[in-house]
Amino acid sequence: MGIDLKAGGRRVGHATSMKKVKTKNPYNKLLIKLYKFLSRRTDSKFCQVVLKRLHMSKTNRPPIGLHRLSKFMKNKESKTAVIVGKVTDDVRMLDGIPKMSVCALGFTESVKKRIIAAGGECITFDQLALRAPKGTNTVLLRGPKDREALSHFGHRTSVNNPHTHNSVKPYVRSKGRKFERARGRRASCGFKI
Repeated sequence: MGIDLKAGGRRVGHATSMKKVKTKNPYNKLLIKLYKFLSRRTDSKFCQVVLKRLHMSKTNRPPIGLHRLSKFMKNKESKTAVIVGKVTDDVRMLDGIPKMSVCALGFTESVKKRIIAAGGECITFDQLALRAPKGTNTVLLRGPKDREALSHFGHRTSVNNPHTHNSVKPYVRSKGRKFERARGRRASCGFKI
């Protein structure tokens, strides 16, 4: 017997974060309340996306660095960058920060100083809701999601490729002759992947 995926799959009795707010942060709870109201009362896709991202876990709300942010905001001085996550500093970037208006859940102290010194501003989501409730003149951005941990995970199996753990990075101290080189890693010992 298979699993009826259309009926909801295997996860029974698990409330999603969209139904039941899981965050303990009171500021985030208020923002969820605000953007839930805005997405219900307006036809704005921006509000719906922001609401969905506010519900996400910390690993799904990765931070964005100053270099990446300034690259995306070049020649967009009239627009506001919106990041549902944290903005972090980039010490490799010495200058060349454009004047930009940035809205995010959080800023590191050093990045806040650098954005303000360049003539820009750092605002919060409640300030953005007053300024642009429908998200007009905004650029919605996200940080890179790839983590080192992902290189240890196998991919999903398919009919064409059943080898889920081929070329997956092992959790080993080093890559020498003595480390994880027995059965399953040598053709002479059973099999090799």
